[in-house]
Amino acid sequence: MRRRTRRLLPLALALLTAVFGLPPAAAAPSAHPSHGRYSAVIRYTEYGIPHITARDWADLGFGNGWAQAADQICNLADTFVTLRGERSRYFGPDGPPDSALSSASTNLAGDLYFRGIREAGTPQRLYEQKAPAGPSREVREMTRGWAAGYNAWLAQNTVTDPACAGAPWVRPVTETDVVTRAYALAVLGGQGANVDGITAARPAAVGTAPAPSALASAARGLLDPDMGSNAVAFSGATTADGRGLLLGNPHYPWQGGRRFWQSQQTIPGKLDAAGGSLLGSVSISIGHNADIAWSHTVATGVPANLHQLTLDPADPTVYLVDGKPERMTERTVTVEVKDGPPVTRSQWWTRYGPVVTAFGRQLPLPWTATTAYALNDPNAVNLRASDTGLGFSRARSVAGMRDVLRRTQGLPWVNTIAADRYGHTLFTQSQVLPRITDDLVARCSTPLGRAVYPTSGLAVLDGARSDCGLGSDPDAVQPGILGPSRMPSLTDAPYAVNSNDSAWLANAERPLSGYGRVFGDYGTARSLRTRGGLEDVAAMASGGGLRVADLQRQQFVTGNRVPAGALVAGDLALACAALPGGTATTGDGRSVDVSRACPVLAAWDRTALPGSRGALLFDRFWRRAVGLGASLWTVPFDAADPVRTPRGLNAAAPGVARALAEAVAELDGAGIALDAPLGEHQFVVRDGRRIPVPGGTEGLGVWNKTEGSWTPGEGGYTEVTTGSSYIQAVGWDSTRCPVARTLLTYSQSSNPASAHVSDQTQLYSAGRWVTSRFCEKDIRRSPGLRVVRVHS
Repeated sequence: MRRRTRRLLPLALALLTAVFGLPPAAAAPSAHPSHGRYSAVIRYTEYGIPHITARDWADLGFGNGWAQAADQICNLADTFVTLRGERSRYFGPDGPPDSALSSASTNLAGDLYFRGIREAGTPQRLYEQKAPAGPSREVREMTRGWAAGYNAWLAQNTVTDPACAGAPWVRPVTETDVVTRAYALAVLGGQGANVDGITAARPAAVGTAPAPSALASAARGLLDPDMGSNAVAFSGATTADGRGLLLGNPHYPWQGGRRFWQSQQTIPGKLDAAGGSLLGSVSISIGHNADIAWSHTVATGVPANLHQLTLDPADPTVYLVDGKPERMTERTVTVEVKDGPPVTRSQWWTRYGPVVTAFGRQLPLPWTATTAYALNDPNAVNLRASDTGLGFSRARSVAGMRDVLRRTQGLPWVNTIAADRYGHTLFTQSQVLPRITDDLVARCSTPLGRAVYPTSGLAVLDGARSDCGLGSDPDAVQPGILGPSRMPSLTDAPYAVNSNDSAWLANAERPLSGYGRVFGDYGTARSLRTRGGLEDVAAMASGGGLRVADLQRQQFVTGNRVPAGALVAGDLALACAALPGGTATTGDGRSVDVSRACPVLAAWDRTALPGSRGALLFDRFWRRAVGLGASLWTVPFDAADPVRTPRGLNAAAPGVARALAEAVAELDGAGIALDAPLGEHQFVVRDGRRIPVPGGTEGLGVWNKTEGSWTPGEGGYTEVTTGSSYIQAVGWDSTRCPVARTLLTYSQSSNPASAHVSDQTQLYSAGRWVTSRFCEKDIRRSPGLRVVRVHS
């Protein structure tokens, strides 16, 4: 194979040189001086998908940065304003923040955080570390090239997108800007999820903390609810040709800086991979090459922990460790503010990390005269995710991917699901997690920790004891994190699936257990999306003979069924018809005629397709009914039957009829017919036209997740805000070309003047796919192939 590659490489390089004028790699320098020229060839196929070919890593980064800027200049520029800590300067301190990169509630809070980490030199210091602790040479060259490519596009083109045309904040970027973007993504589940708690922390002399028992339930749901996903891999034992299959369906915001962007990256003889990258990223985030395909789902592991500090009674900025005082480090940060004087604030740091006065928005952590809390985020010293993505892009088998995960340990908050052409599958929760073990928690938890750890996996350790430090695993890439050997993993199962529940039921017939609570729970009720997905994929696997077309059907046919509706809609229609006088009472005492809802619920097809009549009514009912908890069901959860329980609508439960009455009243008040097609009220607007969007909400359990903002009295839902994003269905046949179908639900560009602002969105609305053009012969056959050579 190696000899064959050596024979083919000169031919490939000669072809590129002859057709596109690309210099052969042998004539190119191995690295570019900072003043050198960069160049790449970008071939655009249907739907504006760029295929970037370059002679080396720096040129590949250049082409990537150039092409991303061409499609997403305003989103990217807005992101860089955030990363420089300049939102208050341009948009005011109280303006809406950039929620794509942190949990900051205001521009000022986000600016104080990002300006603080930059002035401390944290991202740059991590970037300069040698591999494996820091990024590889290849990733550093790609990063340098990305910044040069973005700047070259900005220098050579006029910004036409009205979202930022002529804006003073659209300006060239530095390498540090791109690195800080990678850093922000890494800490999204730790420091980035607690920006307000970091920037609002002030030494206090008075005040008391809530009782730990009162905070146990508040600690649930610590990760961003907008971050979800499904993925399933099928082994060769279930497929028509003995090769693997993968369907990836990540759920991410449809607007802003956490969008995916689609491309193919090629360096002849070194790299050839295609897929979706999060904006500003230098490597493929979710994708495939000729031999493997992978996707990610947001994991249940908690990527941070707290240390409860015992303070010196004489000074709340001094804490005790083994009885000895340690003074906190004060970081003073100044932020420029539009139409006002600069704002200066202090942040307080300890040996464990920054002091926080809240964890997320649910868990208050007051800084009192005796107690404070410090946040440990191991991803605050992790810039390896790009190397993990690049390693996947170059891997040739599932076994090779496992080796990449062991070597890099770069993924902060996701699971990995993969398949290869040889029929192998992988599920692994290989995250960067603090080295929290159940033994350590039992020995070192504070009362707050004992209350919240069982319900959430968030550990709160006694920071006054050095023997409660995290220590090191011998196989871990960095100190203080769990090593690869501890990660819940499943290999070569007939199917491996995840829909954001824990690793327990990646395969219902081969459940995983024995992992620490920090990874997630097991033996507990699963989400409806998990249950519905398990039913679907288990049936597919048992039927066998699977092909890529079956993955496509799972995404858009089976994947749009509503598991909640399948469980209760029939019983609800019967209960509705049995209501005396056809009426029910709302929570505020109004009597509502619900008789019109009964036939709508009975006739509803239990799907969330644009034409589904009754889906919207059931959704509004269900959002209220789920609050009833266990009393909603006649058959309770059974750990021995987790896919099928709980089930059976308890129509007599207090609140069921009320929920229906309020749903009917709500739709009536908004002027929406109870049997209105879902697509009339679940849509996006492009070029002044509504495009209906399929899918359903998280609570309904729909695989093809779609969430919008509901505005009562104003026509119902506004535009879709989050849901299915970069979707791929990948398999293999006897050729070297993968059999791949892809879809970027919100399309490649955000510029309303672009031909690619809605083309894939229209495909998504109709349940259609893009046929991937991965191999050279397929790229050349693309109708309207457009070739662009870019250079500095």
